[in-house]
Amino acid sequence: MPAAFVLLALAVCATWARPMAVGRWRLAPWLLLFIAAIVAGMLTGVLEWPGLIALAALAYCAYRTGRNDASRAQQWVFGIATALLTLALALHRLPGFHNPVLLANAILAPDAAPFTQYANFDKGAAGAILLACLCRQAGSAKAWRKSSSLALVIVLATIAIVLVTALMLGHVRFAPKLIAYAPVFLLVNLFFTCVAEEAFFRGFMQERMARALACRRGGAYLAIAVSALLFGLAHAGGGAVMVMLATLAGLGYAIAYAKAGTIEAPILVHFALNAVHFIGFSYPYLR
Repeated sequence: MPAAFVLLALAVCATWARPMAVGRWRLAPWLLLFIAAIVAGMLTGVLEWPGLIALAALAYCAYRTGRNDASRAQQWVFGIATALLTLALALHRLPGFHNPVLLANAILAPDAAPFTQYANFDKGAAGAILLACLCRQAGSAKAWRKSSSLALVIVLATIAIVLVTALMLGHVRFAPKLIAYAPVFLLVNLFFTCVAEEAFFRGFMQERMARALACRRGGAYLAIAVSALLFGLAHAGGGAVMVMLATLAGLGYAIAYAKAGTIEAPILVHFALNAVHFIGFSYPYLR
């Protein structure tokens, strides 16, 4: 794994660390590691100047969106810009990124479709920025315990509903496997997929919808439903069955976020479902 991705994963972890006092300055550990990841990316060819400019624009817009002293109009303008830039980065529509292929057209079960996994610097970096600038995180051991306990309950229900539905529809079959590549898949999936997607759909989209609809009856439930539906639609490239399954999964993630109030719970639920799917069932789906 190129050094840029290791540093980016460490930057994601460091978003939970408190700022360090250096003289008069208070430096955020995640930002130092994020800058180091960008430098490593530039030196190794993973990142070029257009990509750096896109990430700087996203960081500025996300920072302005999260400021409490910003006017409502500014929050809308910068919020829309944040959403568009994040989507463009997550969908790999912006130049300046060379995401390496980690696994190419692998057949992980005899009747499974080929699977290719990339290490996506653009999507992972966007997730780190949103996580640091806009997401509510657990700030104490008590909050972590709350997120973990809620995640455990919701993950069991989410796994049961999503995977049983997928089995009934013939989308997957039970196919347990232990392969040497599994640790790489799980780490890349956690840091560059689960974190990025939950930071966007829950920490950013659902949180702001819930705030906007707070005065309306059922506003929180509407935010959950819309967040889940948007997550499902983001998987439209996989067809109607994938949209339905992703919407069901997104509903579990959205409920976890609404109940816990911090981003850790939906990340844990998302990662647990993906891990069970990868290890225990045909992945990504049946041919």
